Amino acid sequence: MTEAAHEAAARVRVKICGVTSAADAAACIDEGADAIGINLVAGTPRCVSIDDALAIRRSIEDRAEVAFVVANDPALRASLHRRLGEAGAWMQLHGDETPADVAELLPYAYKALRIGGPGDAALAATYPGQRILTDARAPGVLGGSGATFDWSLVAALARTRSLILAGGLTPDNVSAAIHSVHPFAVDVASGVEVPGAPRSKDRARVRAFIAAVRGAADVRAPPG
Repeated sequence: MTEAAHEAAARVRVKICGVTSAADAAACIDEGADAIGINLVAGTPRCVSIDDALAIRRSIEDRAEVAFVVANDPALRASLHRRLGEAGAWMQLHGDETPADVAELLPYAYKALRIGGPGDAALAATYPGQRILTDARAPGVLGGSGATFDWSLVAALARTRSLILAGGLTPDNVSAAIHSVHPFAVDVASGVEVPGAPRSKDRARVRAFIAAVRGAADVRAPPG
């Protein structure tokens, strides 16, 4: 049974991305987050060092999944790949990685694709692995832009893959996103941050976001 089939009737999972400290990770998990994303993309606002990322990972223990976010860095990919056998650790590839790059890292990796139109959605479907993340295509950034996209473009993909929906989600719009896409999980970064402070999570907004997800009164459509 695929992950998508196994989870078809389960609640939508919540991933809080761009976590930069063990304290924020613990707070997010205490509020009900299922997964934490830790950014290792140099030059981005939420980036942490690999040592800090691994320290956050250790602090979480087995309380939630962890995804290390990387982009266009083969050396870092190789270094992390040796550590991904530990339970709950994933690599989220957010750059220009090819399907072949992803295939080399399975089963503990998945591709993040930026969606701006039907062609991007079609490209996403060509990547291997059960999980896939879709984010908004925004000029000059790889992710975390706070921009949304046309969710209907990836609704069909969510019926066959464990789709993680990202891109401008907030406590105010995540319920509508769930009803539109029926994703495996939703992913949020800027939508639960302290205003003007991208390295700090606002616990009240995290709580509101997770409450909105749980209150969506929806289950994902079973895969086709």
